[in-house]
Amino acid sequence: MSASAIIPTMRYHDARRMIGWLEDAFGFRPVLIVDGEDGGVAHAQLILGDAMIMIGDARDDAFGAHQQPAQRGQPVNQSAYLVVEDPDALYESADAAGAEIVEDLTDADYGGRGFVCRDPEGQLWSFGSYDPWADAR
Repeated sequence: MSASAIIPTMRYHDARRMIGWLEDAFGFRPVLIVDGEDGGVAHAQLILGDAMIMIGDARDDAFGAHQQPAQRGQPVNQSAYLVVEDPDALYESADAAGAEIVEDLTDADYGGRGFVCRDPEGQLWSFGSYDPWADAR
């Protein structure tokens, strides 16, 4: 079985710029970038630890018309939570990269420590040391 059975996918106005930002802010590492016909990004795969995300430019394609990515201040209907070993260091990195901190670094009463932020295109991200799989296996 793969490292992660669910792989979030997101569309961005400028996926190429966001690949660099996600790398600098959160530590994602691009493992595949497929260029689009228009010079944009048709598909990219990025990993962080055992987690993977797939991103690309917002467009109307064979999968149907995708809505434009979330804009700052507007609600989103989904977000990604990633388990990380050092949420404090990741918080500092995200903040330094200009992420909009939605929920400051806090200790949860159910265990773990984490924070919530938005990237420059408004996608919502949650990071924390709480591992929901720990007691589920």
